[in-house]
Amino acid sequence: MTNNHNQSFFGQATGLTINSTSKDDPFIFLKCIKKKPDGTWEKPSQGEGKTIKLSLDEMVMVLKVLKRKIESWSSFHSYKENKTQISFSWEGNGGNKLWINIGNYSKLLAEAQIEIFKLLVKHLIKEKIEFATISNISKQRAINQSEKEDFKSTIMNNSVIKEQNSESKKAEIIGSIKAETGKAILLAFNNGQEVWIPKSIIYSNYKPEIGLSQTFLTENWILKRNNISA
Repeated sequence: MTNNHNQSFFGQATGLTINSTSKDDPFIFLKCIKKKPDGTWEKPSQGEGKTIKLSLDEMVMVLKVLKRKIESWSSFHSYKENKTQISFSWEGNGGNKLWINIGNYSKLLAEAQIEIFKLLVKHLIKEKIEFATISNISKQRAINQSEKEDFKSTIMNNSVIKEQNSESKKAEIIGSIKAETGKAILLAFNNGQEVWIPKSIIYSNYKPEIGLSQTFLTENWILKRNNISA
């Protein structure tokens, strides 16, 4: 699940962007910009356009309009000494277009854009109810639990690595050659066991005499696989 969402709806003269910076924040931003006379778009980073913050309660009311449970909804936002009216309303009686007004900015959404807007707001409400309404204590507990799980995982991984390293160590074994090919030798041991060992993992020099008891240096894993004690 992604932590942020950003969706824009642009027309010929006006653009609207819905932005959620974090699933842990109980709000979203709506940004409106216009096309300037010279053909360039306003830039919010330069203080242009209009940005408002919608709370979780307001998001629910917007969703009611998008689902046509109510035909319109409006509210006032105050920031310092500035007051901005916002409204969501369906065009005409039974129309399938939606007007969004934020201060002096107006954006008309068509049917497909409305559906995307509705699905996104619905998703964001569900997401923020799950993550943004958790108390700080609960969040800290979740973080602590996550750290414990990470610690357990680290210990388990280290144990696996140690076991693998242990199996990769070399070991000496006493045996005698019973047969030999170009790539392996068949070793016979005092307990009656016989094991083919690849020459590529025999690291000691040995005499190629049949039946001569001598010491061989090989890898520990092949001895463990065949239940041979070094």
